[in-house]
This record gives sequence, structure tokens and C-alpha cells, in this order.
Amino acid sequence: MMTVADRGMALGLRALNKVAASDLLDRVGLRSHAERALFGATKNGFRAAGAAGRTFATVQRNGRPARQPSGPRNDLFDLTPTDEQQMMREAIGNFAEAKLRKAALEADAACEPPPALMAQANDLGIAMLGVPEDLGGAFAERSAVTSALVTEALGRGDMGLGLAALSPAAVATAIGLWGDSGQQGTYLPDFAGDDVPAAALAIQEPRALFDPFTLATKATRSGDGYELDGAKSLVARGADAELFVIAAALEGKPSLFVVEAKTEGVMVEPGPAMGIRAAGTQSLRIDRVKLPAEALLGESDPDVYADCIRLGRIAWSALAVGTAQAVLDYVIPYVNERIAFGEPISNRQAVAFKVADIATELEGMRLTTLRAASRVDQGLPFARESALARRLVASKAMQIGSDGVQLLGGHGYIKEHPVERWFRDLRAAGMVEGGLLV
Repeated sequence: MMTVADRGMALGLRALNKVAASDLLDRVGLRSHAERALFGATKNGFRAAGAAGRTFATVQRNGRPARQPSGPRNDLFDLTPTDEQQMMREAIGNFAEAKLRKAALEADAACEPPPALMAQANDLGIAMLGVPEDLGGAFAERSAVTSALVTEALGRGDMGLGLAALSPAAVATAIGLWGDSGQQGTYLPDFAGDDVPAAALAIQEPRALFDPFTLATKATRSGDGYELDGAKSLVARGADAELFVIAAALEGKPSLFVVEAKTEGVMVEPGPAMGIRAAGTQSLRIDRVKLPAEALLGESDPDVYADCIRLGRIAWSALAVGTAQAVLDYVIPYVNERIAFGEPISNRQAVAFKVADIATELEGMRLTTLRAASRVDQGLPFARESALARRLVASKAMQIGSDGVQLLGGHGYIKEHPVERWFRDLRAAGMVEGGLLV
């Protein structure tokens, strides 16, 4: 009998025949639009966002928007996974180990995720985690803990590819949580279909000491709609994204806007960073982008935006926990098998204590992250808990990566072993905003 993971992998392999190698700018007649964009941004080398081939069907839905209900509230602090959560974690974990881990080195060098691998991730249902059942979603109830467990499992395979696989899920979750009936009817069915759009939640901006609550990207009212100006950085899968949720300040309030990639004035350029290179991060320029009134997500409610940031920080923490677990899993057999002066190096106290420190800090990161996610599911305030998880991960995740490199000695500094990549990736967990949601 095929497992969920095996079935997803088999379906994903069939998607290989659908991968197009055509020039992005020639799809759906975007050549002239790209030339205009290039003319206006020659010095910066920007090009028009090319993966804009999809036309989202405008759907008029009457009544209230669909929402995923939360599961039954349990006031006990019990993070034991349910049978369904355990099954999902194992299925995603098998996929991450069998597929993401093996593809990570080449994806990191290429600075983009393999399209076939992303298709396999979509076939596993990752993109529809936040899609209400009424709109084709597979999950009757919303669970931040389940999303955190899935995110951790993907991070254990590879942090960059995990981010790329989860990027469409972040957009679907945002629209599922805060979109109105029209936005949901227009976009969410595609995330539950056979051809899931690449999408990205773009919040990070290219400036030092970025504060997500003080945005340089601006939105102004223009007629019956809005006009956006600004720039974003570290946008996962930006080159092939067909839909963005972009953060911009509207009348002084941070707000979220749904923006289709084919919208005139939306441009991307390659923006590989030190880490999470496999996610295909791009820089995004938003140059006088005209949007209809229906593009505003969550009615510019400050609580909506604050929750978006907090849910994103929980997700980044979960992703980092998974990658930190990969470090621990890798160094334990290494120090036990590495012989120096006639004995395993794990016999040395300095080595044994450092491995123990990794395990201790990792467990603290995991429990803090899951506690924050559990409060989301209970309907309790989670601002403090998400901040604690973020702070702990920012401090300890990169240290775990550094310790992993140190424990491997000279081997830790070469690409033959994955710890050098994990060290670079883990740095992102304490600084990147957006891109993920639980």
C-alpha cells in the first residue's frame, strides 16, 4: 500500500513532463512590457516578473468568506501529536529526507528550487494547509501546531527548499484567514487544484535593521483603488511567482495587498543571499503599481498585520528547529565514528558537552515554538510567545549551525558535508520576516 508520501512522489514525477523551458518573457506576450520595464530600470538591471502566465478567474461569491474552524479547545498544555499529525509529520518527513535532502546541494548552487520537486511538494497537499474545506481544501480544521510540525519536517530536509515548498501555502493561508469572499473565490481554488501557483508573501525590505511594523513600501489611495511603491527583498521563488501578498504602509498603517505578478510595475531581479539560496530568493521592485480596491487584504486592520508577523515568526522558528535537528542528527554519528588518537572524538568531554548543548538548546527551541503555535489553536493571545520563540531561535539556531561546523573540524567547512549550508541557512531564521505562516 502506498503511503501519502509515496503517492505524492509518484504524482510529482508525472509533473516532469509539464515543466516548460521557454523564455519567461515570451509567455503570454510579456515581451513589450519587459522592454518598457528594462528601459526604466537599466542601471539596476531589473527585469519584469516573468511567471505571470496564469489568469486568475474573477469569482463573485455572495455571503461571508469561508474560514477554517479551529479544533476543539484543550486547556491542557499537551503537545503530543494526534494520530493525524503524526501521520502527516512522518509523510512529510520521509519526503524531505528522500527528496529535499538529496536535491539541496545542487539547488543551493543553482539558487533555485527544481520545478519537479516543487510539483511533488504540491501533490502532498502542502499548499492547501490554509485553504478552507468549502473551497477545495483537504483540512476541515485549522491547526497552527500541525502547520508547525509540517514546517519542521521540511526544514529537517533542507531549509531553503522547505521555504520554497511552503511559500505558496503562506499566501493561501493569508487569503484563507483574512481574505473576503471575492478574494477567496478568485485565488484559493487554484491552491487546492492540480496546478498550484507559485506565490510569495513579501514583507522583508532591503535595508538595515528592518522593522516590519515600519514599512518603507507605501500604498496611497488612487481613485477607487491603490498605488504601491517600494521594494522587497528575499522573496522566495520570486522569479516564477504568479501571485504575491505584499506588505505596504497605507495611511501610516502596515497593510497587506494581493498583487498578481503580471500587474504592470511589478519587477524582479535575482537576489541570492548567503543562505536559503535554494529557495530562489529574489528582490522585488514595486513601481507605481495600480491595484483595485479589492486588492486590500484584511481591511487594513492593524491586528491582521500583527498576527501575520507573529504567525510568520512561529513558522520561521519551526523551520529552524527542523534544520537544527538535521545538524544534531548529522554530528552524532560523525563524532562517534571519527577516530583521533586511537579513539572516537566523542570520548572527549569538550565534544560530548557541545553535542549535549545542541540537543538541549534544540529542545528548548522546539517547545517554545510549539507552545506559541498551541496558543494560536486555543484562541489565546500569542504575541509574547511568538516573540520568545523568535528571540530564542535567533540566538541559538545559528549557534547550533556554528557548533555543527566546529564539531566536524575541517570537514565542516567544505560542501562535501551539508553542515556548512545549514549554518548559512540558520542565520536567516533570526532576521527574515514574511515568507511563511503557520
